Amino acid sequence: MSDLTGFGNYFNLNGKVALVTGGSRGLGLHTATAFLKAGAKTVIITARKYEGPQGIGQAVQKLNQLPKIRGRAIGIAANVAQIEGIEKLVSEIQKLEGRLDILVANAGATWGGPFETTPDWRTQKVLDLNVRGTFNLARLFTPLLESSGTITCPSRIIVVSSIAGTHVPHVGEHGTIVYAISKAATHHLTKNLAVELGPKNILTNSISPGFFPSKLANGLIEILGGEEELKRANPCRRLGQPDDIGAVMVFLAGPGANYM
Repeated sequence: MSDLTGFGNYFNLNGKVALVTGGSRGLGLHTATAFLKAGAKTVIITARKYEGPQGIGQAVQKLNQLPKIRGRAIGIAANVAQIEGIEKLVSEIQKLEGRLDILVANAGATWGGPFETTPDWRTQKVLDLNVRGTFNLARLFTPLLESSGTITCPSRIIVVSSIAGTHVPHVGEHGTIVYAISKAATHHLTKNLAVELGPKNILTNSISPGFFPSKLANGLIEILGGEEELKRANPCRRLGQPDDIGAVMVFLAGPGANYM
């Protein structure tokens, strides 16, 4: 008989402090919701703006109204494409909690259009947020993550990448070459971080979602024929749903993935 001593605790985030970038909507908000439902003590979400219908203020309010949660959500406005924004986050979290157990690098930018006329500022924006921002988040939060992690209970970095990083998804008029390049870079960045930070008791993994209805993806979904067309092209005959993200995020952040 196998001695599964931790079986009842695989998805337990009790007492954990998590940061989710781009947490005001879409995959980031699904992740923050799942963490709180799994028992996290504090879930910090960040985006560039606090106010407005897409700002983090409205998301924090929704999160803190979730039934039966024991923890709390906190919002901090910051631009994680810039080193100053990340340094601000580190300072704020040190003051608020003094620790960090889980870092989810979810904030991202995309661009679609013809290859030949791609504006350089668009290239810079996508690469600054998706690649440099993710690298600097991991680098600057390493001390807090290292101080929280142990060999039996490591801290976590979860990078939200994309299936666009492993194949050529769209070319021509609606090509997303810069986005695809940036996500391929985050795949290899994740591998490097896993090896670099593993000895510090920080585990690093990435996820590569397909299409989920969100502000980031909705424009391209419509261009490609709409949700129904993309559902027919998917072997599962559907697009991603909030529970799909919540489940994988809680698994990667919890004790069940202590050796992943």
